[in-house]
Amino acid sequence: MAQAASVYPPLEDRPTKETICLFDVDGTLTPARGDASPQMLQLLSALRHKCAIGFVGGSDLIKQQEQLGTPEIPVTSLFDFCFSENGLTAFRLGQQLAGQSFIGWLGEDKYKQLVNFCLRYISEIDCPVKRGTFVEFRNGMINISPIGRNCSLRERNDFEAYDKTHQIREKFVAALKEKFSDLGLTFSIGGQISFDVFPTGWDKTHCLQHIEGEKKISGVDYKTIHFFGDKTNKGGNDYEIYEDERTVGHSVRNPEDTMKELKKMFDL
Repeated sequence: MAQAASVYPPLEDRPTKETICLFDVDGTLTPARGDASPQMLQLLSALRHKCAIGFVGGSDLIKQQEQLGTPEIPVTSLFDFCFSENGLTAFRLGQQLAGQSFIGWLGEDKYKQLVNFCLRYISEIDCPVKRGTFVEFRNGMINISPIGRNCSLRERNDFEAYDKTHQIREKFVAALKEKFSDLGLTFSIGGQISFDVFPTGWDKTHCLQHIEGEKKISGVDYKTIHFFGDKTNKGGNDYEIYEDERTVGHSVRNPEDTMKELKKMFDL
């Protein structure tokens, strides 16, 4: 995919130039916290010759670089649009766009109250194991993990199964909604071990402003915005953009399902 990066047609010269495909990352382009397969990257490269492509994920760009790029190939060269942290960190054709800050919006005092509550709550959760990095600060949100993001892959899978039975994250989110109902925050469960906290409206639909703004830059008006995601049920972090009237939503089960859909839709 990288070798062909310099020969993609300009956005305005793509065969289906008024169509863009946006993808969630974990569970859609890659296994959860895993890497994209060579087959997936090859398919995305073929698709990029037909229409614009982009990803929108809750993680920061460093994690998406690990999953989708390589040490030699920046992920921002592999997609036309890269939306990290739901689009609060955004790149267009490799160039960074203006972003926003969660802590700047919320304020230090309220942020500390929120984090202190989370840490106290986590200290009282009974789950099979606990590791490290329970609260991860990002530019546009915080990510809360009851088990800790430093857990191993096996521990991650075990927690996901445990959580399905005991609703650890669901109960945690309910407690936060009750405690901080006045802050205008959204709590979105995604992936296997964590959930995101961000200002209401800063979900994945936030990235659509950049897609709509393309008309002023290149003249391309994206009349069809396909979105592919695996957490599309209410409460999942793909739900808002999947249901948004501006998108055509596609619910997928895994990366293989995504590839199957793309091959069928675009004759790849």
